Formats: sequence, C-alpha cells, structure tokens
Amino acid sequence: MYHQPVLKHRRTLLERAEKFVSDVYFTDCNLRGRLYGETCPLESISCFLSPKRIPFSDAMQQKFQPYSIGDSFGPTWWTCWFKVSLTIPDAWRGRQVHLRWESDAEGLVWRDGLPVQGLTKEGEKTSYVLTESLQDDEPHSVTLYVEAACNGLFGAGQGTSIGPPDPNRKYTIQKAELVVFNQDVRDLMTDIEMLVDIVKCLGEDNQRGYQALFAVNEIVNLCDPADPSTFPAARGLAQRFFSQRNGQSQHVVHAMGHCHIDSAWLWPYEETIRKCARSWVTVIRLMEKNPEFVFTCSQAQQFEWVKSWYPGLFTQIQSFVQRGRFIPVGGTWVEMDGNLPSGEAMVRQFLEGQRFFHKEFGSYCKEFWLPDTFGYSAQLPQIMQGCGITRFLTQKLSWNLVNTFPHNTFFWEGLDGSRVLTHFPPGNSYEMKGKVEDLINTLKNNKDKGRANHSALLFGFGDGGGGPTQLMLDRLQRVQDTDGLPNVQISSPDRLFSELEANESLLCSWTGELFLELHNGTYTTQAQIKLGNRQCEALLHDIEVVSSLALCRSQTFQYPSSRLQELWRLLLLNQFHDVLPGSCIEMVVQDALKYYQDIRQAGSKLLWESCGALWAEAQEGGATAALNTLPWERSEVISLPGGTAEPQLAFVKVPSIGVAAVNESAQPVHRVSVTVQADGTVLMENGILRVVIDTAGRLVSLCLVETNREAIADGCSGNQFVLFDDIPLFWDAWDVMDYHLQTRKPVVKVSSPVKVVSSGGLRGSVKFSLTISGNSSLTQEIILDAMCPYLKFTTQVDWAESHKFLKVEFPVRVRSPNATYEIQFGHLQRPTHRNTSWDWARFEVWGHKWADLSEHGFGVAVLNDCKYGYSTFGNTMTLSLLRAPKSPDASADMGCHQFTYAVMPHTGSFQDASVIQCAYNLNYPLRLIPDTPLSRSWSGFSVSSPAVVLETVKQAEGRKDALVARLYESHGSSVSVTLTTSLPVREALHCDLLERPDSSRLVPIRESGIHLNFRPFQIVSLLLILK
Repeated sequence: MYHQPVLKHRRTLLERAEKFVSDVYFTDCNLRGRLYGETCPLESISCFLSPKRIPFSDAMQQKFQPYSIGDSFGPTWWTCWFKVSLTIPDAWRGRQVHLRWESDAEGLVWRDGLPVQGLTKEGEKTSYVLTESLQDDEPHSVTLYVEAACNGLFGAGQGTSIGPPDPNRKYTIQKAELVVFNQDVRDLMTDIEMLVDIVKCLGEDNQRGYQALFAVNEIVNLCDPADPSTFPAARGLAQRFFSQRNGQSQHVVHAMGHCHIDSAWLWPYEETIRKCARSWVTVIRLMEKNPEFVFTCSQAQQFEWVKSWYPGLFTQIQSFVQRGRFIPVGGTWVEMDGNLPSGEAMVRQFLEGQRFFHKEFGSYCKEFWLPDTFGYSAQLPQIMQGCGITRFLTQKLSWNLVNTFPHNTFFWEGLDGSRVLTHFPPGNSYEMKGKVEDLINTLKNNKDKGRANHSALLFGFGDGGGGPTQLMLDRLQRVQDTDGLPNVQISSPDRLFSELEANESLLCSWTGELFLELHNGTYTTQAQIKLGNRQCEALLHDIEVVSSLALCRSQTFQYPSSRLQELWRLLLLNQFHDVLPGSCIEMVVQDALKYYQDIRQAGSKLLWESCGALWAEAQEGGATAALNTLPWERSEVISLPGGTAEPQLAFVKVPSIGVAAVNESAQPVHRVSVTVQADGTVLMENGILRVVIDTAGRLVSLCLVETNREAIADGCSGNQFVLFDDIPLFWDAWDVMDYHLQTRKPVVKVSSPVKVVSSGGLRGSVKFSLTISGNSSLTQEIILDAMCPYLKFTTQVDWAESHKFLKVEFPVRVRSPNATYEIQFGHLQRPTHRNTSWDWARFEVWGHKWADLSEHGFGVAVLNDCKYGYSTFGNTMTLSLLRAPKSPDASADMGCHQFTYAVMPHTGSFQDASVIQCAYNLNYPLRLIPDTPLSRSWSGFSVSSPAVVLETVKQAEGRKDALVARLYESHGSSVSVTLTTSLPVREALHCDLLERPDSSRLVPIRESGIHLNFRPFQIVSLLLILK
C-alpha cells in the first residue's frame, strides 16, 4: 500500500487516531460506531417496586406490571425488580449476543434463580453476555430478572457526589435491547486506544512514543470500519508493536484485580450486601473467561454477608479461592479506621477476620490490606505481627495535603520496634483501569527506584464496588512485555511481596505512625458515634472480665461466647473507616447508633447475668458491692442509686479486678471544701487540688496543694470554650483546614453564672451555662471529688450550628517541645511547635483517653470519656468537642450531646503520676451490684507494676477450659512484673493475638504468681489453662 510521505505533525496524527475510536465524533463512519451490530427489541419487560431489599424467592411471588423504556421508578433506596423476556433471532447464529442494559440504577441479573452479572453504568458494565457464539442447540428464548437498586455506584448525592442523598430521586432504564456485539471491533479499538495512550504518556521527546504514533496512524490507514476483512492486518500492526520486548532490568508491575467496597458510606450497610454480590459475581464470570485473572478481596464481614444472602455465589468463590485466583486479603473483619479503635478492638478485627478466613477458606491472610483509611497507628505493626501478618499494603498517604511521603516500599517500624514490609502502590490508587497512564505513573512515581523493582497495580472500579472489567484485562494483556513500558504480570500479593522480600536489605525504614495530613476532622465528626464506640468498647471489656470471673466461681455459669461474638462483630462493623470517622450519610449514622444501642441493651443483660453468677445466690437486703474491672486498686466517690434529687454519695476502695462492699460511712483522708469568694469566684479544695472558678466557668487557678504549683498560665484561664469557622475545601465531614485556626472566637456570653451544686464533703461542684450562639448553648458541672487527682467537667451541649467547630482550651504553665498522646497499647509524642512542614501539618491530631504536656518534674494531662481530636500548640492544650459539617449528612452532630473531660496537673512524669490509670478510671466507672452476700473484698487479678496494664481477660476461642489474659507495657520501659491471680490456673503459656499457643514458651507459675518480662510497649498474651 502506497502513502504520501507523512508530515511529522504530532497533533493531527494523534487527534486523527483519537477521533477514529471516539464515542462522540464521527460515529457514523468511525470504528466506535461499528461496536454494536444489529439490534432486536425485547419480547416483554415488566416490573414491580419494593421499598425493601428482598430475596429473589420473595420477588418471584410478586405481581409484575408492564414497563416501558424511559418510565421512571424509585424513589432512592427502593428496589425495582424487572422481568425480561427475550428471543434471540435465528439469523444471529454464530454471533456474540448481549442484553444491552443502560440505567442510572445499579442492577443485578438473575438467571435460573442465580445471580450471574452486575450491571452498573458508572462501572462500565452495561451488557450481559447471553452467548459468545449463538448455536442451534442453545436456548434462544430466555427469561431473566434484573434487580435494580434505586441508587448509583456512589449513592444518590445532591449537587456533588458527597452531598446528602436526594430521597426523591427517580431512576429510569434508558436502553434495554438485544444486540450483536462485534468482538473484532472491540479488540481493534483496544489496540488503538492503548497506542494513543502510549503516544500521550511518553511525550514528545520519546522515540518510542513516535513509533506508537506512526503505528496507530498506519492502522487507521489500513482499517476500513465498514469492512471487517481489513481488521486482521490492522491488528497485526498493533501486535507487532506490542510484541517488541523490554530489557531484563525493566520495572515489573504486578497487576491484581481489585474492588474496594466501602461497607457503608454514601449508601447503607444493606446496600453494600448487594454491591458485593453485583461486583463479585461479575468477577466470577471474568475468571471463567480469563484463566490467568487473579482478584484480591478483603473484609471478612462482606464474605459473611455473601455467604448468608448468596450461598451459591459463596460456593463459587470458595472454589476459586482454592485455585489461588480469588484471594482473600487483609485478615480483618472490616477495613477499619486506623486511628480511633482501641488496641483491643484492633486485635479483635484480626481475630474475627483471620478466624473467619481460616474456617471458610483454610488459610490465614499474610497481608494486611487497608488502602483507604485516614492514617495508621504506630501500634499496627506489632498487632499485625501478633496475628501472623508481616506485610502491609495501603496507598492513602498519597493524599497528604502538605508533605510527600518519601517511600513506596519500606519497612514500617512500630512503637515497640516490630517491623512489617510495607508497600504503597506508586500509581497512588486502588482502582486503576489498566491504562498506559497507570503503568507510567507506577513507574514514574516509585520513590524507591534502585531499591525496589516491583510494584502493585490494583485495577477495578472501587469505593462503590464494580470491580474489574474485560476491557481492563484486555488492556493489560496487550502490554505484558512491551518496549517503553514496565513489564506487566497478572500477579498476586504473595508474588509481589516475595519479590520485594528478595531485596529487602536495600529498603529504608520508617519509624512511628503513618499520619495522614488530611481528613483531621474525622477525629471529631459524628460525636454520638464516637461516644457509642468508646462506651461499647468498655462495656464488652467489662462483660468479658466479669464473665471470666464467673466462669471460675460458678459451676453452672456458661460463658456467653456466641453472644459476645455477635456483639463484638457489630462493634467491629461500626469501626469501618467511613462509619467510626463519621464520613457517612445520615442513614448509616442511624444504623450505627442502633447497633450501639443493641450492644448496650444486650451487653447490659450479659453483664448483670455474669455479675449475678459471682455468688451462689443473691441475698435479699444484702450488701451493695462495687465492681472494679481494672487491674489496680481504686479509691473513688460513687453515686448510690436512690430517688432523692441530690445524689447519695459514698467513698469506696475496691481491689484490682475485684469487688468490695460499699460502706456508706467510709470517709476519705481529706474532704472537699467549697467557698464562694467575695468576687463571685468559687474556691474548691480536696487536699490534692485547689481550684478557683470564675463566674463564667473558667479556671482562674488550678494548683497542686502539696507543692503549691500553679498549672494555669499567667494571665490566662483554663476551660475556655472557643468557636471556629470550619469550612474545608471540599471534604466536608472529613477535613478541618489549618486556616480555621485564624477564626478563633472565645465563647464568653454567660446565660447562667456559676452556682454551687455540691457544697463539699465527698464532692464539691458548681454549674453554669453559656450561650454559644443564637442557636446553641452549653451547660456544665465542674466536679471535684474527695481524693481525686483530677477535676471533672461534665458537659451538655445543645448544638445547632453550621460549619462551626467547638473546642475547649487549657493554657498551662508548662514548656515542652513535645506533647504525649495515648494511642492503642501505648503512647507517642508529637511536636508542640511548627518548625517544619511536617510539624505544622499536625495542627489537629488524634489520641485516645488522654494527652499530656510535661516538663521535667511537672505536667498537665487532659482526660476524656469519648473524644479523639486534640491540639497542643506552645503551652495551650486543646480538646476538640463538636463539628457541624453538612455533607454527606446534612444533620451531622445536630442535637444534644453529653460528655465528660478532666484536667489533671501532676508532679513528676505522667507515668509516675498515674495519668494512664486515671484516664482508664474515667472511662471504666465502678459498677454497683445490689443484694450480694459479700462479707469481704476479693480480687481476681493484680499486676505488680503500674507500668503493665492487664487490658483483657476473656475465655479462649474454641475452648472452655482456658482464659486469655492480654497485658501491655504502658510506660515505654523495660520491666519485669508478676501477674497474680486468685483463679484456679494450673498452666500458663504464651500465645499470639490469634490465641494460638506457643508450646515452647511455657510460663512457670510460682507461689508469688506468673513472672513476665516486657520490652517498651510490648503486648503479651497468655493462655491460662484452668484446673
């Protein structure tokens, strides 16, 4: 074939090729216009609407009404079932025939009572293959059902994708017909699209890019869209280009199918179940057609949903898991938030997840998989290691707003020194499409060039599900070994990490937390969810402790293992990374709050049943006992039950993990005094603290009595409420931006000045109210108890703001370059200055029950019972209280909130001052048990050193003759301790966090107890075999 010499005008040749496959321009004569051949209408289509999501069997019992294409159905969150009757024309013998289905609702095709294909326009799945090549012996007349969910891939947001859902949106079927699909056109289009992308991505200075440009131009010359006989020659040109190979040193891209499905986000939990079915059944169809295709999939909860709702699909998944093609990853119950769950909750994520995967698929996951969470705790490496996981994959730190993380492949070293091999896919996405751009970005963005020559590429639609498509697989197949591009292998996580491990000596390390410099608002958004999480974590802890004690004290008590597992799984589900952080729609918030209420109701019943089993029988009119579930002795003021307007108080001393009778006549060494001074301020003192509170409820003075050391900075007041404008750039529920700090406004309008509520003795307290704005108000009781080293602030806020942020400040008389924050099983330090961009990017940080600012010999701690957002800049300690975002939940945080925080000045270090123990005490209140035959106090467990916390006592999984005791070193020290128990323990063994015993590490039980050695922040789990 002769052509005129081609002028080297890159733009015209490139645009010519683009237009040749465009779905917008010249479709009457280009190749794209020939993708579909003849069409045929459906014989009939009928439907029925359901406000609920119902099983297929129930849908078959309904009455279907005729439906016309273009008719609307809905509203949002309803389900429309379609019955589709079709007959394929005989004339289409030998042709590939599709049901073409285009709708703005997500769909699932059912055939012969089984789900067979997901249909999602946004996920590029708009057809169901009826036959690859129509044969005479195939059925030509078919009845299908399409279950259409009245939502899109990303829910039904108004205005923007993250806007609150439009509850009245209607949906339509835009196209439903039989069509001949021309596979040869699709194949040639894929060739051309890949060549065009190579031209674009390699750029004008690249020789290989020009080779691609001239090759694709020649293909357009050769190809006559109206004459399929010209296609083979055109394809031959493309294949010659793609088959020109790379050198042996080229970077290797490990491509893995992936479908990140948020367990709830812009849609409710129930819709996620169907998203899993739509996505995973489509994956199974792709596996049947593509024997090399490998798919990775996380979240045991989602597997459990599919097993329950779609057992046939689950059986198919099990089969492909056994063949090593459908690969469970992650090892956790859900892809949880990486910051806010407690240490024990994180352990349970792995315990429930890994045990599920082992039971259903015969193996444990080797990789932790958490691509979309808003930061990663410094204790995760140790927790991973304890659960049999040595590898970690995420990419979220590519979202950093300020600093670029310096590595893609490295060793992540945790708080205790545990290390895990970590990989961030350099393409900076978990939902790539197999395009040339994805490959080039993977190569270009790799920050460990020379150290790591292998990277992951995760392809498939994600967040709302969808997953891989045939087109993505075809793209990757074209360029497996093509000069100018990385080598591409359809691979698995194990292959990727094995290759990385082969050169691990070259890799760098990162020590400490992986802090995401974005989404800092999620530490505070949806305060009721945060409260429910903290309270339910504490409740489940207490049930397990008391049930373990009851198991050893009662021969008839049955440990409620099944019920506890149900409650734990509900709690773990709510720790998903768009639920606990609060970045979800109102419907999800309502579901989450209901689950917390379910846990509270069922958990309270279990707790009191186990409390009742601590004694052989209740004693009418017997002693009221105080129960302490924490591993140290506690001396506290408690409120007794009674109908009087003023609470009846008592002072009790309760041994560690034990009980003591309440003696209402017991008195502390120092009682509380309360004095109203001439200027209207109130002075309270309990022998440890001396406090002065002004008429607006601010701390004028907070002084340690013994040393006469003032904690409040000169000229300042503590307990200062402040309000900020809180308007982020886009991610409303997620982000608080640094510039919000420039909008600080103190809350100073007093609606009810300080008045004395409790006048002293066991308790002193004052109450006041502030007007936050015309819509919001605050009432607070400040409480000083006898013998208590901290001052409590019990707070109620009626909150009705828009894009405001409420915080409380404590400017303290302490100077230190670092503040300390509690995290899971330990604590870490963060700067109080903004010297570098890494420092000021931490203007809002997360912590758990306490934060502390100390200089040598003195410090101040802030404690709380349900908050997670903090800031310490200079000498001002700030606790974040409430936000008011409007997307994706327009009602986020509106309403009444109750919470408690405390301030605790101390001498010496926070470790020696028992800040850690005090924060636990605030979160785990003593519980009262009435009518007990208790004559003397008793203790189940104690630990010889305050450095070691006995965090958990529970029955061992799968065995009734053993308990698990989990301890951790909390001070950051190496220490030897003795664990003492009064329970009938005959043998102790070390076990991992999955409770697998290490028979080589027996722990001798001496008369004095069980002796243990700890490294700083080490977690130790013991299997205690009962007599």
